[in-house]
Amino acid sequence: MLATERADPRYAGIEDLSTLDLAKTMNEADASVSAAVAAVLPEVAAAIDAVADRLAKGGRLRYVGAGTAGRMAVMDAAECPPTFSTDPDLVKAIIAGGKAAEGGAVEGTEDDAAAGEAAIAADGIGPADAVVGLAASGRTPFVVAAVREARRRGALTVGLSCNTGTVLSDAAEHRIEVEVGPEVVAGSTRLKSGTAQKFVLNMISTISMVRLGKVYRNYMVDMKVANQKLAARAVRMIREITGAGPDEAEAALAASGNHVKTAVVMLELGVDAAEAGARLERADGRLSGALAA
Repeated sequence: MLATERADPRYAGIEDLSTLDLAKTMNEADASVSAAVAAVLPEVAAAIDAVADRLAKGGRLRYVGAGTAGRMAVMDAAECPPTFSTDPDLVKAIIAGGKAAEGGAVEGTEDDAAAGEAAIAADGIGPADAVVGLAASGRTPFVVAAVREARRRGALTVGLSCNTGTVLSDAAEHRIEVEVGPEVVAGSTRLKSGTAQKFVLNMISTISMVRLGKVYRNYMVDMKVANQKLAARAVRMIREITGAGPDEAEAALAASGNHVKTAVVMLELGVDAAEAGARLERADGRLSGALAA
């Protein structure tokens, strides 16, 4: 039996615990996830380097999942455009059951291997792209078939599961197996398994974007300034990076068309928005390169 499906005797009788004791039990279980992820960080790093290389060369990143894993993938992909100003097509999620499955269960779709293959074909996945398959069990037919088809087409493939020696791992070029063990509620892989997968997704998307130059120091300098909260954050970033006063930073942000990188170059090098933009373009959008030029 898969580790993620086993009933752990430590959690027998949890219905008899007080709410506080049950919360403590779940918290203690969740605390083990970080160590499980830490154990596979070399594999995670190797996969991220390979993904970032594809993206740097103009490829796309696709997550493929079903159920909880698929919905986490949708969430992670959706955050890339506002956080890093990526093209909406750069990072996307393919979830078994399609849009209807993003907000609730669509039963049976995760078992449809043909649909997994078809989804990869429909997206035109090819050698330039990277595909990350997520399945806590490591055997979800939709995900395994999608990863196999993507690999057949020459795409970089990664299999992320929470068991060892999985079919998904065999199907992918890069295997990431986070051994979280049995869940507090047996088989409920939205718990520790879901947390582990979210940890790894955070690393894949964020570190890939760092490698693409979309982060300067630890600032999200490529974010979209889409509301008052983000405008305030942008001004704060500009001030902290350049040492400018609030009025000067706000003026530079406005003159830059709400583009933090451009505003920083303007203030640091004493140039106008057009010249700042040109310097960033010559530096492939990397703020550090534009400031050093």
